[in-house]
Amino acid sequence: MSSQTLVFHPAPAPVEPVVAEKWPVDEIVALFDLPFTELLYRAQQVHREHFNPTEVELATLLSIKTGGCSEDCGYCPQAARYDTGVEAQKILPLETVLEAAREAKAHGANRFCMGAAWREPKDRDMEKVEEMVREVKALGLETCCTLGMLNENQVDRLRNAGLDYYNHNLDTAPEFYGNIISTRDYQDRLDTLERVRGAGIKVCSGGIVGMGESRRQRAGLIAQLANMEPYPESVPVNNLVQVEGTPLHGTEPLDPLEFVRTIAVARITMPKARVRLSAGRRQMGEAVQALCFVAGANSIFYGEKLLTTGNPDIDEDRALLDKLGMKARGTAVDARCEIDN
Repeated sequence: MSSQTLVFHPAPAPVEPVVAEKWPVDEIVALFDLPFTELLYRAQQVHREHFNPTEVELATLLSIKTGGCSEDCGYCPQAARYDTGVEAQKILPLETVLEAAREAKAHGANRFCMGAAWREPKDRDMEKVEEMVREVKALGLETCCTLGMLNENQVDRLRNAGLDYYNHNLDTAPEFYGNIISTRDYQDRLDTLERVRGAGIKVCSGGIVGMGESRRQRAGLIAQLANMEPYPESVPVNNLVQVEGTPLHGTEPLDPLEFVRTIAVARITMPKARVRLSAGRRQMGEAVQALCFVAGANSIFYGEKLLTTGNPDIDEDRALLDKLGMKARGTAVDARCEIDN
């Protein structure tokens, strides 16, 4: 019997599985490139599968701490380094916030969002914000905060206070981000969103269009959002409001129909999200806003002012919704219909 030498070969290193993106950028660009009516038709089909097409969520945004931010976001009048006429203010007293929340609820708002111009909150600020969250929630409103970057302890504190949503926008595509902001990295934003999601708080995240980005870069922003697992429950889409004194003042405005296309693509790629018309509505006019609702928008910021920029007043919004036969969330007759694909 002949002897044989056994040779042992090391096992091959495990190969990490390649996870395919649900929405590659090229596919999102292809959606943007569809004929306008075809794109809106597809978006409306998706919208009706998941929402009442006559219903709009009303959210009110209050700046609880205005100005003096250390960041250099090129669109933001609250950056301390820009001369925009926005003065730094201290955090609002609790009762001032509650008075605004009560008024918002009386006018039909479902969600109350509190924003602070911080790169990241300090511990001394957190206690005040937590109290605001608890008290606003006690009024029967959904609560949302946007406070900048958060660490794990801060996220846990907000969760324990009962926060429903945390807003932290990606702003734009990763490859365009450096043109807009240099004081933080794109990954910083993703890390905060991951901590928020891990704590069980719902995510509100979108971006700003009309900052000089290309259509492909708009598609890149949508891809970042749509490929999150899961994608955000709320997706605010802002049309740049140009403020004198900021670096983006004087940027070529985005074509209004391109904005409508962005809403439609967001709806198709994130079918169950609340897609919100945010900043820039005042400049759109009624016809463009109506097209956005057709394209799948079903949430608006509601009230005369956002953080520092103007917004259509409540009576104008009510009149527009009446013209369109639309109602605030929770008051519309169920008009959802089945679509035969």
